[in-house]
Amino acid sequence: MAEGGTGAGSDGAGPRVQGPGGAPLAGLLVADFSRVLAGPYATMLLADLGATVVKVEGPAGDETRAWRPPVRGGVSTYYLGVNRGKRSIALDLRDPDDLAAARELARRADVLIENLKPGGMARFGLDHAAVAAGNPGVVYASISGFGSGAGAHVPGYDLMVQAVSGLMSLTGDPEGPAYRAGISVFDVMAGNHAVIGILAALRHRDATGRGQHVEVNLLSSALTGLVNHSSAYVAGGTVPYRMGNAHPSVFPYEPLPTADRELIVTAANDGQFRALCEVLGRPGLADDPRFAHNADRTAHRDALRPVLVELLAARGAQEWFDLLVAAGVPCGPINTIDGGFAMAERFGLDPVVEVGEGERALPTTRHPITFSATPPRYELPPPELDEHGAELRAWLAAPHAPDATA
Repeated sequence: MAEGGTGAGSDGAGPRVQGPGGAPLAGLLVADFSRVLAGPYATMLLADLGATVVKVEGPAGDETRAWRPPVRGGVSTYYLGVNRGKRSIALDLRDPDDLAAARELARRADVLIENLKPGGMARFGLDHAAVAAGNPGVVYASISGFGSGAGAHVPGYDLMVQAVSGLMSLTGDPEGPAYRAGISVFDVMAGNHAVIGILAALRHRDATGRGQHVEVNLLSSALTGLVNHSSAYVAGGTVPYRMGNAHPSVFPYEPLPTADRELIVTAANDGQFRALCEVLGRPGLADDPRFAHNADRTAHRDALRPVLVELLAARGAQEWFDLLVAAGVPCGPINTIDGGFAMAERFGLDPVVEVGEGERALPTTRHPITFSATPPRYELPPPELDEHGAELRAWLAAPHAPDATA
């Protein structure tokens, strides 16, 4: 483990992460009682920013360890994708000694994050009220599917939330069935919201010395994440409908065929549309009263689309991409994921970094935020189950002793 430091309620002994140049969250101890995706994604982001994250797993480990294929070295790439930067301890909370260690970890933590079904942590005396009684400065974050009130009994799975939130009603061909998004989009969104809530609560704690309970649920994350569609209903009384890849308020803003493959074209304002017409060799289109303004283009999309398709057939998607972007027209080819990484490389975003060293070194996706003074850290690879259990148990059993796990 890293050098000794201080977490809330740690009596001066706790993991510390201050490294060369510091890190934004150096010195924070995060007790991670979460599993699968939303919680582990949130704690990975916190670890990248310098927090010491202790991942508490049951004896069988996080379920995602078994979610394979695909694998790397026999380990699920799903698990690898959201668990870098952490230390693992396997605790059976039904065992008195393990439960005592879990409670001691919670007592020392600056942040505790969990995503059991609401009320699940109370069975072990690890709910917010119990933890805050011994650690009043703790920021305690709970992630659920449908909140801790009337929806507490409903299991929280991303696919369920994509269905009930309305997202699936907006995804897919207008004449076909509803489709889920290709990723667990609301798990990721809720994980990000949890990080925002935790950081805000830590700011409050800096000012007042008091922690608080931060609650995030997937359905609320979904409804705010539906943005313009939510506003269409809440503010306009309109229930949006499935339009395939088309946009209800903007045209062109969808894939259009070229000589070789489809190209996303998003000429979302009049200036961009005029530039598009000039690159396509038909500048007069922008002066056609049917197409002069966005509202006109949206109303007459059935007349405009075939004209654009005919013009785009002259070149391939990559050639159009270079020409249109140079003219200030947002567009992009529809890539597979390898193409997405290649595009990021082309733009100098260095999307892949290595975490860990030697035989444990692992390629991983770069943290999405860039800092000018305190860059993210990529020191610990995703841990093996209970990899740090022995040293963590020793540390938790000696609350007043200096850290012996440098």
